[in-house]
Amino acid sequence: MIRPSVGWMPIHFRELWSYREILYFLVWRDIKVRYKQTVIGAAWAIFQPVMTMVVFSVFLGGLAKVPSDGIPYPLFAFSALVPWTFFASGLNQSATSLVASSTLLTKVYFPRLLIPMARVVAILPDLALSLGVLLGLILYFGYRPGPLLFLTLPIFTILAFTTALGMGLWLSALYVRYRDVQHLLPFLIQIWLFATPVAYPASLVPESWRLLYALNPMVAVVQGYRWVLLGTSHPGAMAGLSTFAAAAILVTGAFFFRRVERTFADLI
Repeated sequence: MIRPSVGWMPIHFRELWSYREILYFLVWRDIKVRYKQTVIGAAWAIFQPVMTMVVFSVFLGGLAKVPSDGIPYPLFAFSALVPWTFFASGLNQSATSLVASSTLLTKVYFPRLLIPMARVVAILPDLALSLGVLLGLILYFGYRPGPLLFLTLPIFTILAFTTALGMGLWLSALYVRYRDVQHLLPFLIQIWLFATPVAYPASLVPESWRLLYALNPMVAVVQGYRWVLLGTSHPGAMAGLSTFAAAAILVTGAFFFRRVERTFADLI
């Protein structure tokens, strides 16, 4: 029985599970649509971080001489660009997912949370392809990841997924009512990139600012990837604070999404 929601609504995990097949088909649709009628297909998932790595290496590593904690700068940059590209793509796709699926929202009922969730899940194959290139680059430079690779790397990937989904829930719900979000989104992602140690090491951040800096969950993700793959310093307490921030973003985003989703069909 479908009833209109009133006020703050709980998240019905049982309902999400019962509609899991719709999540599968939404993910499969998003993957096919993204690379339909493209020349190089899924290779775009590799091309983007590789070219960004080249630009960073030439201008920041080569000309500006940005330090890289003793790691070859191309490897230093690419090890951060892989999780960052996953996060940025997931955030961008999920933030615009409701408006892009407007015809579906107005015709049939299903948990609306599945739409932004499917957009982020659909980026995971791109992440897997980029990770393959990253591992090849790591071996080329003579690094050997430790046995913790398969245990800890998924944890930091889940942290990036949680952050992208949480922010995607906030922005997608706001985008239905305020189309200004489409102009804000590129600016937000760009600022977030500079607030994350992608092109520079986190050691450049003053010690007194570290805890505030760690409120950006992508700090722990990037630091964690470099720690697992390249043997740099452990993110330490920053990881715990970043995890708390990511969980807060997801929980508040999910409840806000549930609070306003009853108006989606009327406004979209």
